Amino acid sequence: MPNPVGLQSILRTLRTAKKGLHPLRFVPFLCQETLDLISQPPSAASSSPSLTHFFSDLDLSSLHGILSDHYIPSSTCLKLFNFLLTHHSSISFEPDLLSHLIVACRLLKATKFSEAKKVIKFVTVDQMLRYPFPLIADEFHGCPCKPRTAAKFFNTMLQVYSENCLYDEALMAFNHMKAKGIQVNERTCTVHILALGKCAEVERCVEFFHRMLKTGTPVSVYSLTAVVEGLCRSGEIKMGRELVEEMVRRGAVRPNVVTFNVLIAACAKRWNFEELALVSGLMEKEAVGFNIRTYRLLLDGFTSSRKVEEAKKLLTEMHGKGLKVDANSYNLVINACGVSGAMGSAISVFDEMTERGVVKNADTYWALADGLHRVGDMGAVDGYMDEMRRRGMADAVQKVRLLMKSKGYNSSWGILGRERKARRRPNKLGPRDGGMNMSNTNTALKHRAWPN
Repeated sequence: MPNPVGLQSILRTLRTAKKGLHPLRFVPFLCQETLDLISQPPSAASSSPSLTHFFSDLDLSSLHGILSDHYIPSSTCLKLFNFLLTHHSSISFEPDLLSHLIVACRLLKATKFSEAKKVIKFVTVDQMLRYPFPLIADEFHGCPCKPRTAAKFFNTMLQVYSENCLYDEALMAFNHMKAKGIQVNERTCTVHILALGKCAEVERCVEFFHRMLKTGTPVSVYSLTAVVEGLCRSGEIKMGRELVEEMVRRGAVRPNVVTFNVLIAACAKRWNFEELALVSGLMEKEAVGFNIRTYRLLLDGFTSSRKVEEAKKLLTEMHGKGLKVDANSYNLVINACGVSGAMGSAISVFDEMTERGVVKNADTYWALADGLHRVGDMGAVDGYMDEMRRRGMADAVQKVRLLMKSKGYNSSWGILGRERKARRRPNKLGPRDGGMNMSNTNTALKHRAWPN
């Protein structure tokens, strides 16, 4: 069995011998003083004889050797590189494309991704020093880096192109990576898909996703959801649902509740209930249940479109599944009932909050008060205001009064004031304004037992 102490001694000797081959002996004009000076302010560095000597002996080939030398820390290489960019008048050449690529690779290898991204952006996007992708790809082969670093470089470049709306260049980068066998990161592709979706590039978005599938690029529910989100943002809900169905049929990707929530949000926002029924059916088929966000999206869609009964059924279903139903969900339903003139349903939902122990807030009372004003029952409003005072909700009372005032309700007008306003603009009133429902005060309001 080898002696551990002797083995450690040999390793130390090897390290010492390796240190003896320090590259500075091959670049004699790059001394430690020079490396220290590049970190100082320009005024202190410009008057240094060491730097003057360094500039006079430096050429492009030497710069490539220094930047690619792994004995010199990547942070030092970056400082030196930035120093040369800001003092280019002191040297007889300018750092070329290969110099930028070498620095970017050094930074990526050292996991300094934000700094590397800046360098890559400088040569791909900057108007003053922008190189075409084919030239960058050809020049990159001169960089002494391993395949893993090369993959990081091209993935970062694809991301930079996407973030700056250079979609043709991004596609060229993707195709180059697949042709050269460079690993493509799915996260990078998802970033590209999201960028396309935000710019309403629907066709490019779907085409790129299918290209990922065709070329064997890893595809997960995240990239699928990104495509669906882009389609829904452009109003292509049906296309998004059909894409999900296609992925299920092919067994490529199984959608999750987040994917379906994107579709449901788009349906609810546009009141596309026919498509919503198809999405719900697909969820049931794939055994993907609703979560709390799904219910809130559905509630928002049903209440904004005044589908009160459907919204009330959702509340019951949420309680049945043991989900926490907050006051905001109830407020949506109460407000929808009030806008629709169904004050009996509004009061029923309001009382249900008490029965289930859901704490009411000022918005709850405001939604109910607004509905009562619409049907002209000022007495019922006063009753609820008294209830708020008895429960110590003085701040909420003030908030409701301010909200009522902002909506045009004034205690000095009463019902008469609303009727007078209605007579002034008879052609502008409709069922939603409440002016035509003054005599139809709900009977349930008159016989309600007010809490003590």
